[in-house]
Amino acid sequence: MFKRWKLKEVDDAKVVALHSALKINPILCRILVARGIQHFEQAKAYFRPEIAVLHDPWLMKDMDKAVERIVKAIRMREKILVFGDYDVDGTTGVACMYMMLCRICNPSLVDFYVPHRHREGYGISKAGIDYARENGFGLIISIDCGIKSVDLVAYAALAGIDFIICDHHLPDMQLPAAVAILNPKQAGCPYPYKDLCGCGVAFKLITALAQTHGMKESDVYFLLDLVAIAIAADIVPMTGENRVLAFHGLKKLNKDPNSGIRALMKLSGLRAPASITSLVFMIAPRVNAAGRMDDARKAVQMFISDNFEEALSLAGLLHSDNADRKEADLVITEEAIALIEGDEVMRNRKSTVVFRSHWHKGVVGIVASRLIEKYYRPTVVLTQTDQLVSGSARSVQGFNLYEAIHGCREFLIGYGGHFAAAGMTLAPEHVDHFSKKFEEIVSATIEPSCLIPELNLDAEIQFCDISSSFFNIVQQMEPFGPENTNPVFVSRQVSNTGYSRLLKDKHIRFSLRQSDTVISGIGFNMADKFELLSHPVDIVFTLDEHEWNGGKSLQLKVIDLRVSERN
Repeated sequence: MFKRWKLKEVDDAKVVALHSALKINPILCRILVARGIQHFEQAKAYFRPEIAVLHDPWLMKDMDKAVERIVKAIRMREKILVFGDYDVDGTTGVACMYMMLCRICNPSLVDFYVPHRHREGYGISKAGIDYARENGFGLIISIDCGIKSVDLVAYAALAGIDFIICDHHLPDMQLPAAVAILNPKQAGCPYPYKDLCGCGVAFKLITALAQTHGMKESDVYFLLDLVAIAIAADIVPMTGENRVLAFHGLKKLNKDPNSGIRALMKLSGLRAPASITSLVFMIAPRVNAAGRMDDARKAVQMFISDNFEEALSLAGLLHSDNADRKEADLVITEEAIALIEGDEVMRNRKSTVVFRSHWHKGVVGIVASRLIEKYYRPTVVLTQTDQLVSGSARSVQGFNLYEAIHGCREFLIGYGGHFAAAGMTLAPEHVDHFSKKFEEIVSATIEPSCLIPELNLDAEIQFCDISSSFFNIVQQMEPFGPENTNPVFVSRQVSNTGYSRLLKDKHIRFSLRQSDTVISGIGFNMADKFELLSHPVDIVFTLDEHEWNGGKSLQLKVIDLRVSERN
């Protein structure tokens, strides 16, 4: 698939000034300036994130109300239920809050609840509230959900149950009538950092509770590895507090991980030091698989276990769920591609809508992402449960998916989401109508450039500038994530040494020369571009380490290449 390359623009004068202050390679200064770092003190804070710079939790709107209500519940020996979403952000947040409450009150008065993805759906559920009522809970603390649950919070109030909501999703105009709502994105909240994940919001409440109970600030740091996993998995910006929490959470995880995390690391083969990327690709899928394929409650049980053997047993269940998830993902993706390739009309559309009633509901979102990797257009994958069709949608960069689905609302029973992702339910007889209407809206509104993937390039670099010391500074820019991505470089007029070769007819092991410098590299699933190496090429890559026979060497992780225009 052809990709557009876009080199980031920066102010050259600011690059020169930063280089004067830092005395490091100007290419690195260019990358830092593009990320808002313009002077020495900002660079120091960036490269050495200090946990002391975390904001005072009491700045968050309703924090005083939330703490007061929890303190009252503890004093009155009231039962508290921690309720969280079934994804990584929700389950880690539930585990953090549950463990904290068990430290400051009688553990017999605390329990947790995670809704079943397929039986109850996303967010606060009526079944969860009924569970609380039937078991005598007077307070529910929701994590990573609840900000839109106006009716269900009112339903709980009728049963005499109060709500504290810890959420990070965008609120609607009407907020639930909860005792307290902790969400930096709500109107009137003065909290300085707006991009915390759900677990991060819960961590701020935990910090305030610790202060109220005379605990030291460091007494809550045992939770930081769980917070780091939530930040990694929820794809929130790796800036500000998120970057500080992720940085110190990774240190905790690599030195003394939570028993559940240690069990997942063992089963997945992840060795320390782990990075945010390894958490995203090795830990998060196994945690998410519990909710996708079965019951996410066991993920929380794994995280809160203080017995490694028990945690390992539970991690094994998640590992098995993930194997089932991968198989379902592969099979459904292949079936969806066959549907598209077998239909000329579908192949030539500017959107994709595919439907089969037997597809597993838990993986349709993943399949939508897989189809975008192949076809790069707004995509909806639908399946059926009982008498309802439901599905997930994913967008391409720059296209407002939610607005397109909103335009199809006449055929939908319900829908929700945001710019890049959404979900919907509809009657089976309306699938074709929805598909046609969705294509009409996408065709009429999408910019042609949105149908071509864009690679954002941080800097152009010569091979002679790539060294171990250069790579060492790049590594210190971690943790990487949205808005602080692993730097992407472009090098031009690069030639094959003659030793580049195909691996398993899928990948390329590169041996490349630019002037007098030769560097090796790897390009996954790039076999179709191998023939281009008969010409000088321009390549896009990140820097990586290749481990072989106990040794390490610097290599390029090639993302894209094309024949050089200066041939």
